[in-house]
Amino acid sequence: MTPCTTSSEPCHASLTRRCTVARSSAPARRTRRALIPSSNPHTRGMTIEFPSPTRPAAGTADVFSGYLTYFRETLLAKVSALPESERRTSRLPSGWTPVELVKHLRYVELRWIEWGFEGVAFDDPWGDRNVDRWYVPPGESFAELAEALRTQGAHTTEVIAKHELSAVGKPGPRWDGAEPPTLERILFHLVQEYARHVGHVDIVVELSVGAVGE
Repeated sequence: MTPCTTSSEPCHASLTRRCTVARSSAPARRTRRALIPSSNPHTRGMTIEFPSPTRPAAGTADVFSGYLTYFRETLLAKVSALPESERRTSRLPSGWTPVELVKHLRYVELRWIEWGFEGVAFDDPWGDRNVDRWYVPPGESFAELAEALRTQGAHTTEVIAKHELSAVGKPGPRWDGAEPPTLERILFHLVQEYARHVGHVDIVVELSVGAVGE
């Protein structure tokens, strides 16, 4: 038996030429990036790389910030790629539209971080809803909604940077009588909510224009 020079498994000398390295034939891993749609010439065309577990991070808080930023920009990029008519049209029996989802996620961050964790009072923390469903009035543009979501996201990033993950939220009406959670628990919730909704947008984009997400 002659050891194969291209494999960790031994093979007969006559079969040496058939030995292959699986690693060499494997396709290169594609790096996931979110393209930032923006009217700002300084940020237009920029991309945010997926915060893979193999990428260095300063700590758990940095990981949370990275995932939230990536999912936020991924969602906006997907909705931005849709024709305006499709952004305001529902392709699903439940009836929600892409612009309604963008507004919903802005208020999700507001409710959990500002109204909840920080205890800031708001006249209408449920401003993304009309009666029992999401709602965006005709005069509210996607550009305005995207800017509001980014602004809310920037505030979330600031809060993460200024507080320990073990910090407990302020008591208030957000918790409906329950004990306020820690910032870490809140951020886990936000990450999973964003991940679910980005998947929902993938389905809508595929039904609308045929582009297939991951």
